[in-house]
Amino acid sequence: MTAVHVPGTPVIEDGLLVSTSPATGAEAGRLPVAGPQDVAAAVRRAREAGAWWSGLGSAERRRRLLRWRALLARRIDTLAELVHTEGGKPVADAVVEIVTAVEHVDWAARNAARVLGPRRVRSRLILAEHSAHLEYQPYGVVGVIGPWNYPVFTPIGSVAYALAAGNAVVLKPSEYTPAVGQWLVDSFAEVVPEQPVFTAVHGLGDVGAALCRSGVDKLAFTGSTATAKKVMAACAESLTPVLLEAGGKDAMIVDSDADLDAAAEACVWGAMTNAGQTCIGIERVYAVEPVFDAFVAKVVQRAGRLTVGADDSDVGPITMPSQLDVIRRHIDDALARGGRAVLGGPEAVRPPYVHPTVLVDVPEDSVAVREETFGPTLTVTRVRDADEAVRRANALSYGLGGSVFGRRQAVAIARRLRSGMASVNSALTFAGMSTLPFGGVGESGFGRIHGEDGLREFGRAKAITRRRARSLLPSTTFDRTPADVARLVKAVRAMYGR
Repeated sequence: MTAVHVPGTPVIEDGLLVSTSPATGAEAGRLPVAGPQDVAAAVRRAREAGAWWSGLGSAERRRRLLRWRALLARRIDTLAELVHTEGGKPVADAVVEIVTAVEHVDWAARNAARVLGPRRVRSRLILAEHSAHLEYQPYGVVGVIGPWNYPVFTPIGSVAYALAAGNAVVLKPSEYTPAVGQWLVDSFAEVVPEQPVFTAVHGLGDVGAALCRSGVDKLAFTGSTATAKKVMAACAESLTPVLLEAGGKDAMIVDSDADLDAAAEACVWGAMTNAGQTCIGIERVYAVEPVFDAFVAKVVQRAGRLTVGADDSDVGPITMPSQLDVIRRHIDDALARGGRAVLGGPEAVRPPYVHPTVLVDVPEDSVAVREETFGPTLTVTRVRDADEAVRRANALSYGLGGSVFGRRQAVAIARRLRSGMASVNSALTFAGMSTLPFGGVGESGFGRIHGEDGLREFGRAKAITRRRARSLLPSTTFDRTPADVARLVKAVRAMYGR
């Protein structure tokens, strides 16, 4: 008998993971559920494929990755429709996500050899008879556990960089967006048909746990902070290194000399895009006293114009039905503690949608300020000055991204934010900058994807020294004499003793 379930909630029927649209209930795909043995087998196959992939050399990997990039670019419309159907994301948002992912594939492919390839490193005088060399060798098999909110951009931030570094990849897509994950795998197989270099395993949380314990050489995870801790604990059993991109509660600071129209535009985009289901989304704003009222009015005006619905709308449905209860609880708690809804409020939660909601006068100890909401809601708080704004922004254990609007002190304020990333006079733009690393601090995780740091994250540093002359100051030998040791001490005192 076919199970009846809430649209968007994944179910397992006859060994298949059934994915449906959270907006319409339309089926998006059916994928075979992997058991622990299936996961282990996928990793074994990937290990053989990875040896082949690494052996191709950087030039050939670059050529094939650029072919994949071209295929993704040609099929943006097809993939965007699938993202829209499976996760409910507006097609325009899906297109932006895919375009950004294509950019990252291109950058990783073009820069891997330069960043990771063998190079000479300067020697030091104390070992001048040896030359120094550094290279980054692939781990082998990288496991990637991807999220549902950005099912193309976020996994590719790990997948493309791991592949460019010479690794094979086993992806466990979110159970809410498995069809998108499989689409990525299948499209890559079109340009690399010889070996299963990039594969997927599907299922619920137990499949992700199995991947952690499967013998992968490194694991990259994106998701909630609570799940990141479980992933880290599972990987610790075998000392498998991890890269964790966890939750966020990002803040925007609006200083007294900010362009308020630009700040309001970026704020509404940063808070409401993808229905607020963005780890780097703006969930808190601290606006200084002189501009607070005008800023709030502009935000309410812009957010109030957004359309909500399944098709051709600015704000789509909440992808994970259980998140609706979290959003409702945060709004209710904010109002119960004395906050005011200047837009939206409790009535904004209309499953499967949440309409834009802007809250003011919300106490800093409320869950709407302290916990990740993951909905199209926003708290705006009045502060005396930028110093108070920075203190409040940094008061939480999260530290993913952030935004600052202003002129004279904006960059200095951004540097003071306890976060891995920040945008000045924009919001979220660091995510699309393929030359910059992406990641957080504190309970937002550690490790980096994107940019040169992202490439190095998927390669083991290999240091090599090579003797090129006789030792003038022999030390690493039992053949050294008292005179040699004396000369060594004299040389060190001359170089470092002043």
